Amino acid sequence: MQAELINPFLTSSIQVIETIIQVKPTVGKLHLKQMQYTDKYVWLKIRIHGQLEKEIMFGFPDTMAMNIVSTMLGGYVVTEVDDMCRSAVAELGNMISGNASTMLYHSGIAVDITPPSLVEDSDLDWGKKAVSIPLSVETIGDFDINILM
Repeated sequence: MQAELINPFLTSSIQVIETIIQVKPTVGKLHLKQMQYTDKYVWLKIRIHGQLEKEIMFGFPDTMAMNIVSTMLGGYVVTEVDDMCRSAVAELGNMISGNASTMLYHSGIAVDITPPSLVEDSDLDWGKKAVSIPLSVETIGDFDINILM
């Protein structure tokens, strides 16, 4: 996997989350994994087109999604993963991906991204391999950025 793709998504994730919730995420160990659908997750997929063609999957456990959306909403307690919660998580994925595509552009790689789409069990070939980047946000939870191969 090319560092030229991983680094912008990692850097963007850290910057966006730190800006929105005032906590800097810590990065876990990058690893290769086979994608598997997991219940009680908000799954987002974003496609990159242009000089690089990739699919990026964000996996937010429901508890992390509710916690981060609560923080994004200024402390309003979110108690279920409803349409509003999914929409806010999708917007977070959009901000991260938009910033990453700008970083790619500034490094000389022209790409465009699709809007994030929420993914369900039947919406994807879940057997694909991915480079997974785990991030942990203190008091909020953990999530993964997965770059499909």
